[in-house]
This record gives sequence, C-alpha cells and structure tokens, in this order.
Amino acid sequence: QVQFVESGGGLVQPGGSLRLSCIASGMIFEIYAMAWYRQAPGKQRELVARITTGETTYYADFVKGRFTIARDNAKKTLYLQMNSLELEDTAVYYCDVDRLLATGWSPLGSWGQGTQVTVSS
Repeated sequence: QVQFVESGGGLVQPGGSLRLSCIASGMIFEIYAMAWYRQAPGKQRELVARITTGETTYYADFVKGRFTIARDNAKKTLYLQMNSLELEDTAVYYCDVDRLLATGWSPLGSWGQGTQVTVSS
C-alpha cells in the first residue's frame, strides 16, 4: 500500500522560506515521477512541481524561480524548498506519484494528510 507522510509546513511571513518533506512507503520510489500538489480553501488541488526519475523538473508558472523540487531515492523522500513565499501560497501541500498517461500527467491519488503552509503577516 502506497503511503506518503508530508511534513515541514507551518506559519511564515511573506518573503519567508520553508522546506517540505515527503517520505514514501509501500512503493519502489526511484521508478516513479513524483510531484507536489496543493489545495487552498475553496479551490481545487493544483500541481506545484514535478520531478521525473531522470530528475527533470517542471514547475507551475506561479512558483517558477521561487520553489525547488528535489528527491533522495535512497531515503525515499521528496522535498520542496519554498522561498519568497507569498500570501497566495497558503494551502495544504501534498506529494504523490505523477503518472504520464495518454491524456497527460495525472496524480496517482494516494493522498496523505498533507502539510499546512500558512503565509501571513
């Protein structure tokens, strides 16, 4: 059974930084593309960043230049370094496997509890 445990969220002022971690279990971590998603109150879950098995990265336009995704296959851990945080980054952040289907990229849907990021002055 695939499970993800996200951590590292918290309350931070605008312009601050946080580093999120996601520990995976029940899967061969290194053979899957992984992604961070987020869901703000009243909004749909959206892709933040993706990293493939070859460590090619993709970022949503709203985080380009501010966030960095990374992975440590030996530790089965996915990271998201978030800098220059903005009020609009407030959301619950989740990690998941990202699959390339015929219709495009799609999350596996094995959502963990997520980690809350709140950006507020």
